[in-house]
Amino acid sequence: MNLDYLFETIDRQLIESQNRPLNSTETIILQGIWQYRTYNQMAIEAGYSPGYFTNIVAPELYQRLSAVVGQRLTKKNCRQLLESHIDKKAIPETKAIEQNQRKTSFSITDRKPDTLPRYPSGSVPLNSYFYLKPTLLEIVDRELEKPGALIRIKAPREMGKTSLLLRSLDYASRLGYQTVSLNLEQVESKILSDLNLFLRWLCTDISYQLKLEPKLEEYWNEDLGSTISCTFYFENYLLKSIDTPLVLASDEVNQIFEHPQVAKDFLPLLRSWYEEAKRNVVWEKLRLLVVHSTEVYVPLKLNQSPFNVGIPIQLDSFSLEEVQQLARRYGLKWQDGREASQLMAMVGGHPALIHLAIYHLSQSEITLLQLLETASTATGIYAHHLQRHWAALEQQPELAQTLDKVLSADEPLLLDPIQAHKLSSMGLIKLLNDRAIASCELYRQYFSKNVQQYFTYT
Repeated sequence: MNLDYLFETIDRQLIESQNRPLNSTETIILQGIWQYRTYNQMAIEAGYSPGYFTNIVAPELYQRLSAVVGQRLTKKNCRQLLESHIDKKAIPETKAIEQNQRKTSFSITDRKPDTLPRYPSGSVPLNSYFYLKPTLLEIVDRELEKPGALIRIKAPREMGKTSLLLRSLDYASRLGYQTVSLNLEQVESKILSDLNLFLRWLCTDISYQLKLEPKLEEYWNEDLGSTISCTFYFENYLLKSIDTPLVLASDEVNQIFEHPQVAKDFLPLLRSWYEEAKRNVVWEKLRLLVVHSTEVYVPLKLNQSPFNVGIPIQLDSFSLEEVQQLARRYGLKWQDGREASQLMAMVGGHPALIHLAIYHLSQSEITLLQLLETASTATGIYAHHLQRHWAALEQQPELAQTLDKVLSADEPLLLDPIQAHKLSSMGLIKLLNDRAIASCELYRQYFSKNVQQYFTYT
């Protein structure tokens, strides 16, 4: 039986029975069963502990599938009973419909894993074999199923926020939800600097993504103000025009922190929508995904901030085990952790830097020793990454000076909060409570030399 068709049919029957569809770990287990693999083999390949699959994921999966099939499922009889159940339920017309849908569907479960190594740049494609799924992804997915949810995903740049966001939005689409994704990096500065323009842009963009005709003039009232008009537009037009939940994902929300006059009104507006869902059934449809790189340094009252409610998700660096797992996926024979430890001594567990190094090593373009020796130079594989950061620091000399102090200090340094937030969002420093250290040896080597030269000749 075709696994894509199997997963589609199971998902559909789970949803019809008022249950959620298969999540990523459940899909891994079912694929493993069809390949006659053990839980231990499945878990190690996917980067999970065997006990997590055996004791947590599998029992719940079999319980939910047993309710659909009408018989008790176990690992031993799962394949036989599922295939028998689906063959009995399917009729020719249904099969034809499902096969036609599979030709045009873009759900993550329909894609065969892309095992062709590609130069790592930006977010990791949905079907990539080289994406290491964090356990936090399941937390986000479960939270999205809750009415009025607000999920805050925070991490420095290039730590995997957008890759995680893509997968959560795909999961929401599989649930039958409407999804809208906003990237505030793409918004013109003049719009971000004017609250009325920004909220009108917001409503217009969401309307287009939902394939609705923008009707701002029917709902916008200058006497009421732009925030109330925006709320009125959401409640009485957008949310009432759809029959399913709406996931509104805002990527790089920290862009708005640079425009405090807009941020001080827009951020409380998000909080008010979250609170409204507790008392208004219309607003229960809205689930907010807020993705940002820094803490908020826009002054907000506690009861107005969206950053102290909902569920926080903090993405972390790769562990040694994850680095070794990624190396295996690229075909590198790293067995005892020695090579992974050497690489991490230079770049820490920074996902983008680790991924870039392992890609180059897998192409036999360079040895690990050569990579480490040239890492912080203009000829190394990280040259573009480092130059991009340096260009940003040149535009903000005070920030460069602050970084120099951190690199020169013998112990963690207490910084001005705004300077600390900016450097942290760039990923150049780590905050240990309220004190800063360099994120990794790569940055220490490169920026110590360049900052000192810069201030010597200016």
